[in-house]
Amino acid sequence: MRIELATTPGDPQRPNEDYVSVALPASGLGGALALLDGVTPPPADDGCVHGVPWFTARLGGALLELSGSRRDMTLADCLSLAIERTADKHRSTCDLSHKLTPQATVVLARWDEAWLEYLVLSDSALLLEAPDGTVTPVLDDRIDRLRAAGRTLAPLRNAEDGFFTAAADPQVASRAVTGEVPTDRIRALAALTDGAGRWVEVFGEGDWSRCFTVLRTEGPQGLIDRVRAAERADPAGARFPRGKAHDDAAALFAEL
Repeated sequence: MRIELATTPGDPQRPNEDYVSVALPASGLGGALALLDGVTPPPADDGCVHGVPWFTARLGGALLELSGSRRDMTLADCLSLAIERTADKHRSTCDLSHKLTPQATVVLARWDEAWLEYLVLSDSALLLEAPDGTVTPVLDDRIDRLRAAGRTLAPLRNAEDGFFTAAADPQVASRAVTGEVPTDRIRALAALTDGAGRWVEVFGEGDWSRCFTVLRTEGPQGLIDRVRAAERADPAGARFPRGKAHDDAAALFAEL
């Protein structure tokens, strides 16, 4: 088994709000991964004294522990309980009802000899490669659909007709894209925050299949380096408009 991961901040002067990690059981059979992209709030009070990096570290750690050790729970149940545990960590000090309370996108995957399970919430990506080399992206495309309809995103976060992120409400786990695939139909997988996925989605340097080839040949850091080069070539976003000139980026590649 080959597993590689990398993450870098968009601004070295600011904490990285992404999280990525993997757990392998002592038996050597199967594994679990968790990848989160913390949502950077606007420069205003978000009701929390801790901040987004604190939140993603704790939610990510809880997700990895639960998805790796609680095989009796679905990944959606793991996410629900992890959100509840993380909320309990700062419920007494912070206003968790605040619209901007720390939150994150989530990708989870868990596999054993028989099945690979997955969960995707919001705009991070999971890529699954079949034995014949076909790459299938697993995406929660609600943000893309809202943008295509000309909708303003800010009022639609965690709203019934909008899109969803993991914040303080455990019920949001039911909104995630979930599924399972026989493990023998998966040769490798990858998980990307949108800061790494912008190589495809913003800069159009290749499709998801080509992105997977970069991950296999150059590793996650190689993909992130390519993203940074594309960002530096268009620092003001004149050719490729985007919310941030440089975004936190995290990527994981695993051959099963």
